[in-house]
Amino acid sequence: MLPTSLRLALAAAVLAGAAPLLAAAVDPATEQADVLAWRQQRFASLSGESGWLTLAGLYWLKPGTNSFGSGAANDLVLNNSALADTAGSFDLEAGTVTFSARPSGGVTLDGRQFDAVTLAVRVRDLNNPRRLEFRGLEYFPISSDWAISARFVPYPAGKHIRIVNILGMEEDDVSPGAVVFSRNGRTFRLDTVLEGPNETELFIMFADATSGQQTYGGGRFLYIPRPAGTTVLVDFNKAFNPPCALNDFATCPLPPPQNRLQLRVSAGELTYAGGPAHTR
Repeated sequence: MLPTSLRLALAAAVLAGAAPLLAAAVDPATEQADVLAWRQQRFASLSGESGWLTLAGLYWLKPGTNSFGSGAANDLVLNNSALADTAGSFDLEAGTVTFSARPSGGVTLDGRQFDAVTLAVRVRDLNNPRRLEFRGLEYFPISSDWAISARFVPYPAGKHIRIVNILGMEEDDVSPGAVVFSRNGRTFRLDTVLEGPNETELFIMFADATSGQQTYGGGRFLYIPRPAGTTVLVDFNKAFNPPCALNDFATCPLPPPQNRLQLRVSAGELTYAGGPAHTR
């Protein structure tokens, strides 16, 4: 048996090693400045020409030709006065989409008329009322207590977790590991997702006791640095609403069951008051 003094020393070392999971990771002034800058960047991203607030339609393409325009006879109908009755067609072949434009159909590329282009499809309207009427977002007060130094627990290479989106569609995403942190004397765990092999951040989808009350019912999103070691900063002050909370024309993933926290995360973005009717 170890001497009492040695056992006490080992216990103290273990507690010291666990302390980063309990303590705030940054000082209040640094956190305030960092989160305010992040909020400004988020506002600019949402209100920009390629932001989620410009989405104006959600369509599913069938293999082959999909006619597009304002007329009701088209496969894809967008009621917009700038479009001709038939503006062109989207052709889906072997996973590649090509848009063929009709002359004077009302569709331009970089301000110019064109014949055809291969593209990834999103229907955007820069004059979408959601974008023009956007006045910003509301948040919980910034608190350095919610910038937490968590333990990163890596998974074996190739581990996947099942993710279901708001339409019930499923996919398996790569999960390199979980973050483990303590709050109010309890330990919590969140699985992370790697969106691409060269990404420098990990993606977290989570729900908590504020979901459907003060925050969006479908949960919130959070990015954290891709860990280089055993600890990582999890800053819930940067938790944000998924696109579905802002626009009807987005298909958002939902938090997996293991990421539904029995905890009130009073940090980050609140429910968007100007969002689609089904979110309010």
